[in-house]
Amino acid sequence: MDKKIARLRRAKSTRSHIRKLNVPRLSVLRTGQHLTAQLFTADGSSVIASASTMQADVREGLKNGKNVDAAVKVGRAIAERAKAAGIEKIAFDRSGYRYHGRIKALADAAREGGLQF
Repeated sequence: MDKKIARLRRAKSTRSHIRKLNVPRLSVLRTGQHLTAQLFTADGSSVIASASTMQADVREGLKNGKNVDAAVKVGRAIAERAKAAGIEKIAFDRSGYRYHGRIKALADAAREGGLQF
């Protein structure tokens, strides 16, 4: 099985479980150069908040957007923006990626920022 197909299969399974919880979903996209986090409404119809290493305020002070330090900054930024929108309880959608490295760093920083998974 192709790695990408396996990841998408895991993501599909996770998203079907999150849909039943009926809480906002924090979704993560990891590329070779950047990391993006988006907070969707419970029904998935719109984006409440987003943070990315491509945004100037997040990129400030970073060497590049593909390391754990960048993931921590994105996690803090998404937590801050979610709190500003009045959201505290969310479901973490890791998009089929292993809970390790950048994904774990982003989740931990979001928890420290006040989000409850």
